[in-house]
Amino acid sequence: MKTWSDIVAVQPLAGKIMTNSIKRGRMSHAYLIQGARGTGKEALAFLTACTLFCAHKSGVEPCGTCLDCKRIASGNHPDVHWIVPDGQSIKREQIDHLQKEFTYSALESTQKVYIIKEADKLTNNAANRILKFLEEPGSHTTALMLTENSQSMLSTIRSRCQMIDLKPLDPTLFQQRLIDEGMDERSATLISEMTNNITEAKTLNDDVWFADARKLMIQWMDISCTQPKELYVFVHNRWMPHFKERHQQDRGLDLLLLAYRDILYAHLDKMGGLTVFTSNDDLIQKGVLAFSQQKLLAVLQHILAAKRQLQQNVHQTLVIEQLALQIQR
Repeated sequence: MKTWSDIVAVQPLAGKIMTNSIKRGRMSHAYLIQGARGTGKEALAFLTACTLFCAHKSGVEPCGTCLDCKRIASGNHPDVHWIVPDGQSIKREQIDHLQKEFTYSALESTQKVYIIKEADKLTNNAANRILKFLEEPGSHTTALMLTENSQSMLSTIRSRCQMIDLKPLDPTLFQQRLIDEGMDERSATLISEMTNNITEAKTLNDDVWFADARKLMIQWMDISCTQPKELYVFVHNRWMPHFKERHQQDRGLDLLLLAYRDILYAHLDKMGGLTVFTSNDDLIQKGVLAFSQQKLLAVLQHILAAKRQLQQNVHQTLVIEQLALQIQR
């Protein structure tokens, strides 16, 4: 999404709110932009910054070729500041540095823009410090806070921002787009459940690591259905050596979540909703025999809890070990 026309086509309400505010010169001092991964949060923030600084825009559309647009695109504009998590969180020191920037005049214009990615990862100290800016905004200063989960943020922050909710993208349309661009149907079905971002989808499809991750997920499912007592050993011998990083473990849990959901759908005779398997796969039948609906609901809850623990920086080996033990009981 490179233009406001692109944004409005995908997120009509959010696009119109922002473009109308820009046209009328009535920008809020702070926006909290909430939406799932791939719904356009960063594109919306980027276009807002470009529009505010571009000297050659046509209406609200930035030109994309002037010096300001190019520097914003490269992350080198002196009056546009991006704040991203340092590890698993946005720390107080990052906000302290940002507050110092607040006290300076804009270097090349009267406008300053601050974009905070994954704003729900502000530590408590950092969140409390950012409130100073939200309570005492400077003139011609705009904050754009991006999050997938605004409810985990301080209510005092939410109340001081204009909320922009991005609607979920239609996975069916996205899946068809992937197929139209050459991805096989089965991969498109799976990957469209994991991301709404076309670039990320193509990267996953071409990634050897992800291909091996899918194979390991199938092996996990086979063992959990037929030899559950061997699952703990499989975790140490096969799973952990491949899923070394925390974000890789999170991706693996996403795969398991979809696979166990497929078995639940088979129980409920919802074969049209299968993502990982097809109705003819032997593992579907094995899973239906091995897991009751009640057990599957419990497994799905265990996987979601494991994903939360990873976000909370619990040791990843312990998280996956615990999940394996919970499943094999």
